[in-house]
Amino acid sequence: MYETILVPTDGSDPANRAVEHALAIAERYGADVHALYCVETHRYGEPALSSAELVLDRLEDQGAAMLDELGSRVDNVGLEYGSTVCHGRPWEEIRETADEVGADLIVLGFQGQSHERPGKIGSVAERVVRYTDRPVLTA
Repeated sequence: MYETILVPTDGSDPANRAVEHALAIAERYGADVHALYCVETHRYGEPALSSAELVLDRLEDQGAAMLDELGSRVDNVGLEYGSTVCHGRPWEEIRETADEVGADLIVLGFQGQSHERPGKIGSVAERVVRYTDRPVLTA
């Protein structure tokens, strides 16, 4: 039923729950897992040798570390794994990456680290659900 599952993450609790769901679904269907971490450059701008560059580099390193850890978990269960660290608006990058990897399913947290309204869907999840043409599972 699913051949490729895209799981965007930002390290938040809902994103970590989404990872657990994505791994369980991937194991069940023998699907490939592709993870995505997006540095939200629209918050800081694309840097040109500034303090913003240091912040973005740190965020990119954190994201790469999260994806490496997830990759180890996927390898342990014997599934194929790919990952992407990108810059941009997360919901747009999620949609574009889903197209690029041919994702049959997107599994993401219902809100992220920057969300402060308990019980409400976050703006990234809402936009992914609204603007993608493939199934989306929020956790």
